Amino acid sequence: MTSPLKRVSAISLFVDDLAAAKAFYRSVFDAEPVFEDEVSAALEFDNLIVNLLCVGSAGEIIEPHAPGGRDAGSRFQFSVWVEDVDAVCRRLRERGVALLAGPKDRPWGMRTANFVDPAGHSWEVAQKTGTRATGAAISPSPRIPAPPS
Repeated sequence: MTSPLKRVSAISLFVDDLAAAKAFYRSVFDAEPVFEDEVSAALEFDNLIVNLLCVGSAGEIIEPHAPGGRDAGSRFQFSVWVEDVDAVCRRLRERGVALLAGPKDRPWGMRTANFVDPAGHSWEVAQKTGTRATGAAISPSPRIPAPPS
């Protein structure tokens, strides 16, 4: 039996501007809300819900902790495996998304590019290239398993 803790069902992202975040996720990911109210929008990604939650309402779900500000720096990165990083990057640029880095080939056998959403959440698109430096695992980063072939 699979452990119930091995499937991530939803991720809540704390955002300063809900309207800008919804517009970004609709444009970039073609994601539509399956639920929304005045402080949140839950967007469906295949088997995952990404919940955009106004930072002012985040405290109620993470108390006694407080949400960090955008200027605190990245603490995580989402990776989306794609077939053609360069084509996805062209599409992102057409939709007004500025790339932070890439596309570039990584020594672990991936071609990657990075961007952020309006709230500063880091995203990576990654494509398996099969070309890797000696001893490097083929994965989006040396510590993340490679996508299925």
